[in-house]
Amino acid sequence: MTAAPPDAAFLDLDGCLVDSRSAISHCLNVGLEAVGATPRAVDRLHHLIGPPLHESFVALLAEEELDPALAPRCVAAYREAYRDVSLTETRPVPGVADALSRVQGHLPLAVVTSKPAAFAEPILEVVRLAGFFAAVHAPSLHARAEPKAETLARALADVAPSSPRASTVMVGDRHHDVDAGRACGTGTVGVTWGIGDRAEVSHADVLLDEPAGLAALLRSR
Repeated sequence: MTAAPPDAAFLDLDGCLVDSRSAISHCLNVGLEAVGATPRAVDRLHHLIGPPLHESFVALLAEEELDPALAPRCVAAYREAYRDVSLTETRPVPGVADALSRVQGHLPLAVVTSKPAAFAEPILEVVRLAGFFAAVHAPSLHARAEPKAETLARALADVAPSSPRASTVMVGDRHHDVDAGRACGTGTVGVTWGIGDRAEVSHADVLLDEPAGLAALLRSR
């Protein structure tokens, strides 16, 4: 990642922009209960925030030696509950709105998330962050487990088609975000205020501990 400000920035949603731990953990348990699996303590579910949902349920079912073919039923129950819960139990990360307001207008910003667009877009509206972004790139509801790199590649082609990928940056709190940026050739920024800890994103080009640092980085000269 060069010292110059990037041409465009792509930001993860859960953990990076919003605190969705309560909503997602609640609905993961709804999904488990729908197939007779044991609900988990909330803090045992936080590590599943970020990866594709189907993948998370397969892992949870495996813990009880249950058939992974039950995962689609879990996903359907989760989504039925999450449609409403996500709009009442999701909060913006403190300081993120201020950081984005300082960056807006200086470079294109887009959201790149594993959460389906049908959920991501209403959440951004209700937490009043939607206006900062030129686009939201996310899988469709029918995509079972779209790799984050695939979503990011689509976002790059849409938002920064003429920019060298090394002059763009992917920002996120999980290794999936950093790995996607690496796979697509972008710069990478790991943030430590989300779900992943500092060690998980230590292979990013830059590590940030607070949202104010994001504004400084994206506007740096």
